[in-house]
Amino acid sequence: MTKQFDLIVWDWDGTLADSTGMITNALLKAAEQVGLPALTPQTASNIIGLGLRESIQTLYGDIPAEQAQALATQYTTNYYAGESEIPLFTGAADTIKALNKRGFKLAVATGKGRRGLNLALEHSGLVKYFHSTRTVDECFSKPHPQMLDELMEYLVVMPERTLMIGDTSYDLQMAQNAGVRSVGVTYGAQAATQWQHLNPMQQFSDFSELSTWLLEHA
Repeated sequence: MTKQFDLIVWDWDGTLADSTGMITNALLKAAEQVGLPALTPQTASNIIGLGLRESIQTLYGDIPAEQAQALATQYTTNYYAGESEIPLFTGAADTIKALNKRGFKLAVATGKGRRGLNLALEHSGLVKYFHSTRTVDECFSKPHPQMLDELMEYLVVMPERTLMIGDTSYDLQMAQNAGVRSVGVTYGAQAATQWQHLNPMQQFSDFSELSTWLLEHA
């Protein structure tokens, strides 16, 4: 079958890794630890996909710099305490390996920092299957298109041959901003109602459905 795409770019948290709950809990706990107003789980999970600085700004606005730094530090401590235990969604590793074997270029564009992504790739055993990655430490936060623009330039792939897969409006808006088609998934941080207006070409409610479609149609 003729491929539609040469490059498949993945979000990490909530798309490949089943990390939404852990990230949400780390943030809720951090807010309590530093004495900031309590967050609801829904509010906390809605910022997954943004960089940490942008997440704090979205949640709390222009709080004093020392409060923002305290929240960031405490969140990071909470997150890394459990990061090594975060599983991939069932079938994710096999799908990445199968796509790699079929000749797709694979990449990650994530709101995680470089340290966090490198650890996640190492723990998952998938580092050798990705041709390039971009994090919020090297690029503007989503939905700015810089991550996708740099990945396409580095891997020499045109936008019309690139697919972005993510679980949030930030992922799909980034794709739209870069002129790239997208697929949305509802098993991560956000419901489809939060990103359907961004016109993903497909949406899936579990990873097995996504995997089947990619192997048959991508």
